[in-house]
Amino acid sequence: MWDREAPKCRRLESILALDDFEDAARSHLPRPLFGYIAGAAETNQSLRGNRDAFARLNFVPRVLMNVSSRNQQVDLFGQTYSSPIGIAPMGLGALLAYRADLSFARAARALGVPLVVSGSGLIKLEDVAAEGGAPWFQAYLPGEKEGILALLDRVERAGYQTLVVTVDVPVAGNRENNIRAGFSTPVRPSVSLACQGLLHPRWLLGTALRTLLRHGMPHFENSYATRGAPILARRVLRDFSNRDHFDWSHLALIRERWHGRLVVKGILHPGDAVKCCALGADAIIVSNHGGRQLDGALSPLRALPGIIAACGAVPVLMDSGVRRGSDVLKALALGARMVFIGRPFMYAAAIGEEAGVRHAIRILMDEIDRDMALLGLISLTNLPSDLLEG
Repeated sequence: MWDREAPKCRRLESILALDDFEDAARSHLPRPLFGYIAGAAETNQSLRGNRDAFARLNFVPRVLMNVSSRNQQVDLFGQTYSSPIGIAPMGLGALLAYRADLSFARAARALGVPLVVSGSGLIKLEDVAAEGGAPWFQAYLPGEKEGILALLDRVERAGYQTLVVTVDVPVAGNRENNIRAGFSTPVRPSVSLACQGLLHPRWLLGTALRTLLRHGMPHFENSYATRGAPILARRVLRDFSNRDHFDWSHLALIRERWHGRLVVKGILHPGDAVKCCALGADAIIVSNHGGRQLDGALSPLRALPGIIAACGAVPVLMDSGVRRGSDVLKALALGARMVFIGRPFMYAAAIGEEAGVRHAIRILMDEIDRDMALLGLISLTNLPSDLLEG
């Protein structure tokens, strides 16, 4: 069905579930970097709420259904994917794992799932596209019309056919956990940070020094039509904070200019979903940014039914809080067409690079396959309305 190659990294042999990657990454990464990816905004209320929403729903399985021919493939945008899971966009990945974005791309291509390339990545979007697999590109758009159009031209020249516009970041979330963990953007060298590097030699040698020696100081590569600032530059925060003036006219401009598929990410209100669809969005990603923006925001799983009702035939996707194959199936039972996962894949790349990401994808695929059998499901289209209760 899918690649079942055994893990090449011995560190992966004890990883049985996605949560195991987080435990392994906690000891592998310097505290500031682990805190950056693990934490969310303020009190982490939304981060917890994303998980709690899945726990409130229970399955009502059917038996004696002859599930020997079950298949978890899904169709989206005229393409068949091996599974209804994708890799969500994650910024600064190459700071946590060596050339992380390339590991994501290779694993996604090998296993037939979509990858969304981050607009705040440290690897050129062209280099990721060269790995194949038709990745999607997620844009944090520049602050003026000329910059927006220039970035769209660059993305189109690189061969991307699907653009994901993230709309829930008018300002940066209040990520107090970053400050407490010692992480900042721009990255500020310090004695404490140096000590953390020395205490985590695998990361220091395998990611930090390896990157500096082979590729030099990392830059933000994908925020503009040209190369962005290095991660140490003071202007980094300014470059990423000039978005509070964006409105629906900017999305209309993008739809007019962008010739490929347009996906809008960060929608929680049905009224906003209706506007996106009216402007010509090809899909909606229901998301609260993994709890990293507005603390207390509604969990995407709870928002799904209302947005699906508002969107009609437009595909609705989701992210935030997914950790198990059963979570994926709950989202699909509520009407989602595909589910994206972020943090666990970042941990997987930090622990085992491409092999780690492949292992994480296979874990989810195996769980989905097993759960489909236990639920009496043969395919993931037209799931029965009485599959869930709660």
